[in-house]
Amino acid sequence: MALPGVYTQVYGQLPSFLATIREGQAPDKFTQQHLKDLGYASSNYRSYIPILKAIGFLSADGTPTARYRAYRDSTQSRRVLGEALKESYADLFVIKSHPTDKDKDALAGKFKSAHNATDRTAELMAKTFLALLKEADIDHAPSKRPKPQEKEKPKEEGSEEPKKPEAAAPQKPIEPPGLYYNIQIHLPATKDVEVCNAIFKSLREHLID
Repeated sequence: MALPGVYTQVYGQLPSFLATIREGQAPDKFTQQHLKDLGYASSNYRSYIPILKAIGFLSADGTPTARYRAYRDSTQSRRVLGEALKESYADLFVIKSHPTDKDKDALAGKFKSAHNATDRTAELMAKTFLALLKEADIDHAPSKRPKPQEKEKPKEEGSEEPKKPEAAAPQKPIEPPGLYYNIQIHLPATKDVEVCNAIFKSLREHLID
């Protein structure tokens, strides 16, 4: 959006004029006659109408906009005007985020280069903007609704991954129980070798074979 080139020589009366807008009803068309009806009969005040159009309070044909009507609510009027100025005069807020009277020369230089204006005209443009800015709240940020927390999606029945069975420890092969015999042989007290041979021969035939 191009930087507005509107200005008024009676910028000091802008606060009271804006208060009159808040207190009165919005007309069907904001004309010079309506301006006179509000008590601003001097021709110097006619410059207020282009200013209202520049900040989006009036349409091109002078019809009050939704912003004009919102401004009439005193609880939000400063915020509405602040939003209007930050939108219409965006190039100035690039120079300084919170312009003051100390920045008048820098603002006037911006107007002068943007509109090829004379020093006096550029100064009036800067003073008009600063007069409007004093009636506005440019720091107000609209409240943001907190984002709803995402609920954990319920798991569908049967969607859980089956648990892997734990690997069973390898079992050692079971050996069959062994059977052991303990045979004790009591030899007779004899010196006859044949007797001993006969006993061992009998053991071999009946137990080993």
